[in-house]
Amino acid sequence: MSPMNNRLDEILQRVVTDPDPAARVPGVVATVTRADGTVYEGAAGVRSEASDAPMTTDSVFCMFSTTKAVTGTAVLQCVQEGLLDLDAPASEYVPEIAELQVIEGWADDGSQILRAPASPITTRMLMLHTAGLGYMFFSDVYSRILADTGQPDIIGATKASLMTPLLFDPGTQWNYGTNMDWAGLVVESIRGQRLGDVMAERIFAPLGMTDTAFTMTPSMTAQLTDVHQRSADDGSLTPTGMVLPQNPDIQMGGHGLYSTMPDYTKFLRMWLRDGEGEHGRVLNPETVAAAAVNGLGDLKVGMLKTSAPSLSHDAEFFPGLSKSWAYSFMVNDEQAPTGRSAGSLAWAGLGNLYYWIDREADVAGIWGTQILPFADPGSVGGYLDFETAVYDDLD
Repeated sequence: MSPMNNRLDEILQRVVTDPDPAARVPGVVATVTRADGTVYEGAAGVRSEASDAPMTTDSVFCMFSTTKAVTGTAVLQCVQEGLLDLDAPASEYVPEIAELQVIEGWADDGSQILRAPASPITTRMLMLHTAGLGYMFFSDVYSRILADTGQPDIIGATKASLMTPLLFDPGTQWNYGTNMDWAGLVVESIRGQRLGDVMAERIFAPLGMTDTAFTMTPSMTAQLTDVHQRSADDGSLTPTGMVLPQNPDIQMGGHGLYSTMPDYTKFLRMWLRDGEGEHGRVLNPETVAAAAVNGLGDLKVGMLKTSAPSLSHDAEFFPGLSKSWAYSFMVNDEQAPTGRSAGSLAWAGLGNLYYWIDREADVAGIWGTQILPFADPGSVGGYLDFETAVYDDLD
């Protein structure tokens, strides 16, 4: 596949040297894998605009929401061991979740109008993002709550940051939010361990993922890629120095992991291999088969409308295509313009990380950058060209 590798190298070089500052990214690492092993690893650019340290394939990234699928895997392990009933109230495992009420608006005095939910939240709803939870940067309601009340933001990784009202009755709509942070707490309750310890023992070890953790080792810190902020005015990039809490109250199952692209590729490859890792089995084949399909029924995944333009643009993958949700991935119900097969799995991370898993075509890949806001045109455009080039070669 060397002609493909040359083409992919060219795409990475293009995005880090683009003469248009609004289209250029500081650095990128990308990989492609098939079930029998990695077929491409590439890196280009620098880890930070503040230094000349080159981006390398072992550079460490804040993984943001690519964390969710790993947490989902830890949940599925509990299910296949008979330790978790996905349809039982999640409050059986994490009692505090029963305290969450549905917000219906605000009274004249500015207080929240709250009511009890019509039904309890289940772990299945958390896995499918139908529990009623949201994110401040994709919800005007949550943005107002943070502004009005001083409700702590999830970046602080505290239990208080998760005690937000529900936007609708559980199970009635799809809405992207803090669901997987709660799902991680379900896992902790069942296992009697911190989420990172569960992942290290049951996911990272059998996959050979040695550079993935909520708390970075010194060697990981030395390889850390800077998160950059894109200026809305001129497209310039400013290093932020942002690092998620390294000894957090809660290891956030929705966004808290740090990793490298080759490490995360081992996780993607496990889904191509029906749950088998390099050093042991992570999930049973029947668990993978049940998890890798639409679980939403007739509900659909739609536009993520920004309420914080510094953190995200409006974001939608393949506008006009039907999209649903699995445990815990987006599913494109139709073939994507890139060539991705219908029924493939995918998602992303806030810092403009994008991955896909195409079990039908036996190919998966990840594109890693560290730029805010999410859905950065320069990074998204490079990623879509990257994925398309992979499928052009497969054809």
